[in-house]
Amino acid sequence: MSDDHTHVQEFFGARAADWDTRFPDDGPAYAAAVAELGLRAGDRVLDAGCGTGRALTPLRAAVGPSGAVLGADLTPAMLQAAVRAGRDRDGQLLLADVAALPVRSGALDAVFGAGLISHLPDPAVNLRELARVVRPGGVLALFHPIGRAALAARQGRRITPDDLRAEPNLRPLLAGSGWRMTSYTDEDARFLALAVRED
Repeated sequence: MSDDHTHVQEFFGARAADWDTRFPDDGPAYAAAVAELGLRAGDRVLDAGCGTGRALTPLRAAVGPSGAVLGADLTPAMLQAAVRAGRDRDGQLLLADVAALPVRSGALDAVFGAGLISHLPDPAVNLRELARVVRPGGVLALFHPIGRAALAARQGRRITPDDLRAEPNLRPLLAGSGWRMTSYTDEDARFLALAVRED
């Protein structure tokens, strides 16, 4: 396992037990972001880096009982917290690295990634892997329940020009990874970038 993986597992493993109680009011923001994916009944969707599974319930509601919902995370403790919260009823949980997903190419209609991109060890390669598992025309949502400035303030830091989620950085990163950005929102209340899988 790479040092990046070990760091991610240690960081989130230490926080998994109380993750949901630390951010109890995020539910409506998750539901609103999922709604913007435009999912339909029967669609197949992955929550990449699902953590405690907070997106699984709105994803299941969007695709209905005939759809498929997968939640993949690298940290066992986060998946265990998702099970304790009963969210495994809304989607199949996978202990998996988003850099090497156990999903066949083109199998999915959409990917949802909450707080994901800043934890990817090689964003260009990792976004290509997400593109691999999504059909052409499928959708990617990169989401955070608060915007970049609000998150930086919460963490006691400033936004820098090299911030991966800044639109001038994110748009070409996505384009080079098989995605075309279709919308970008960065407000105090949320961050949401939507992209379509290119042919």
